[in-house]
Amino acid sequence: MTVSSPDPKATNTDLNDREVVLSVDELSKRYGRLQAVDAVSFEVRRGETFGLLGPNGAGKTTTLEMIEGLRQPDSGRITLLGLDALRQRRRTQERIGVQLQSQALWPELTVEETLLAFRSLFRTRVPIGPLIDRLSLEDKRRSLVKSLSGGQKQRLSIATALVNKPDVVFLDEPTTGLDPQARRSFWDLIKALEETVIITTHYMEEAEVLCDRVAIMDNGRIIAIDTPRNLILRFASDSTVECEFVRPIEPPTLAALPGVREVRAENDGVLLFTNDASSTLNALMDLCTEAGLPIPRLNVRSATLEDVFIALTGRRLRD
Repeated sequence: MTVSSPDPKATNTDLNDREVVLSVDELSKRYGRLQAVDAVSFEVRRGETFGLLGPNGAGKTTTLEMIEGLRQPDSGRITLLGLDALRQRRRTQERIGVQLQSQALWPELTVEETLLAFRSLFRTRVPIGPLIDRLSLEDKRRSLVKSLSGGQKQRLSIATALVNKPDVVFLDEPTTGLDPQARRSFWDLIKALEETVIITTHYMEEAEVLCDRVAIMDNGRIIAIDTPRNLILRFASDSTVECEFVRPIEPPTLAALPGVREVRAENDGVLLFTNDASSTLNALMDLCTEAGLPIPRLNVRSATLEDVFIALTGRRLRD
């Protein structure tokens, strides 16, 4: 048996007292029969790291692109830094930084040349040297982009979003394609950003570590929004027991175990959502011993945003 638990990021207690820098109201976008974004509304406050969490196709990127001014919404309002982002697009774009999911970097330019090229697009410009140091690219300053590793390219991509000293930084799936070690290193970089950060991700652990608040999206809609910890307390049990049996056990029998709040079948196993993991485990072991039933797989972990998504939709985030 293994026991694991996430290390959630502490939330800011004074968040509600901060200025609202982004207000999205009833934002919608349709492509033919597909309602990609469906009446999405939320607010982001200054200094906050706000996450849009959901599976691929949930509408996260489309929502971000409409806020950034890269895609025109069918309806809704966007107020960004006190400006109407739809009518004053150029003024808002001067004050934001954008790291796209598929960032276009010129392979034959050096790191320094790349940043100078991006910086030339804006009126407000930061010195390149300190920015290169900030993103830990000092040893690669004169290296060609094509020679960089995946993690180095991602750091350069974020650097391009900071060349204009933005008030708000948008990061679209910034760690996709990175190995677990590089991803965790990247988290430290994002946590060190002083700007307001809005990030999309389909990695639930990433959202728990990085975000002050999370909006969970599915099928174009926001289905829950709060701090990661509050979402877990509200929609998930304290712990999740993942188990597999050599012969099926009827769900009502498992549901009757002490502490069990919900039972869900999953692939070849069963998830037991419990508010008393110790009592549930003891009763489960007694049940299986009496029935002469081995347990090939048993894992206990603290509840996560993955469990919140399961509770809200009946499926895993990446199914």
